Amino acid sequence: MDFLPTEEQAAAAGLAARIFSDLATHERLVATGTGSDAELWKALTEAGLTTAVEEIGLLGLVLLLEEQGRTTAQVPYAATCVYGILAVAAHGSAEQRARLLPPLGSGEAVATGVFPARGRIGAAGGRLTGAAAAVPWLRDATHVLVPDTDRALWLVRTDAPGVRTSPVETTAPWSAGRLELTGAEAEPLGSGGGYEEVLAAARTAFAGLQAGVCAGSLARAVQHTSTREQFGRPLSTNQGVMLRAADAYMDTEAIRVTAYEAAWRIDRGLSARNHALTAAWWASEAGKRVVHAGQHLHGGTGADLDHPVHRHFLWGRQLDAYLGCGSELLAELGSSIAEGEQA
Repeated sequence: MDFLPTEEQAAAAGLAARIFSDLATHERLVATGTGSDAELWKALTEAGLTTAVEEIGLLGLVLLLEEQGRTTAQVPYAATCVYGILAVAAHGSAEQRARLLPPLGSGEAVATGVFPARGRIGAAGGRLTGAAAAVPWLRDATHVLVPDTDRALWLVRTDAPGVRTSPVETTAPWSAGRLELTGAEAEPLGSGGGYEEVLAAARTAFAGLQAGVCAGSLARAVQHTSTREQFGRPLSTNQGVMLRAADAYMDTEAIRVTAYEAAWRIDRGLSARNHALTAAWWASEAGKRVVHAGQHLHGGTGADLDHPVHRHFLWGRQLDAYLGCGSELLAELGSSIAEGEQA
């Protein structure tokens, strides 16, 4: 395995870091509220950081999502790339790729997905019926990637007859919404199949986002404890503070390296279901520990709901909820390993 970024991946990550740091400031995030930042989204698409995902692959996307996570920037970047651009590029027909990829790349279209499938939506005669309680960035979406009870993939336009969306406030401000389908028209993505591949890519991408969220939380904690003094010396010189920060660093690196490995394997067409589950488990379990540590290391300041570190706490908890609790992921991973041994 070689996790060193290519020249193209490194250039894209550097550009993303500059755009996110310039535009996803604390003041702008506060002003944005619970919605998405349209100006930031326009800057990302005009810089080519959506269309670039086809070239830099999932590992490149993970690098870019780390930069988003560091700033908790409110844009539908992860959802559009993994449920839109990568899913259509990998599983769509030639006609679907020609029709859908240009508007997804330009930001004219925004995608999200109802994953993982939990038997909530059924298909009959090309029409879908069912509901999903909280879909990330649904309020921004023009298209939703929906798996039915048989795990076939369907694309649904949010403005199609039989589609109803309503805002839902989740832990983090992700412009989420409830999706209700009542005989909604839908088009199959490609010739069928692809659910497991899209799910593995999504788990990996959101694990990469969590790695950035944790890195940003830890960076804020390090800055705070290095400058805040108690009894005439920085808080960072206390052994308990150092150990807590060290544990958070190791957890963050574990999330990062497992996400990199899963993305690397997916990009090369290797089996990656278990690797994606491993990355998701680390992002869920370790991610919670890191964002809690970030708040605790800020002391009383961390209890301030308006403090920037609290956003990392909210995002870390939301990603934990979205990826699935650790016990569920471990149970699925164990079943997958057992099935592999029996095959």
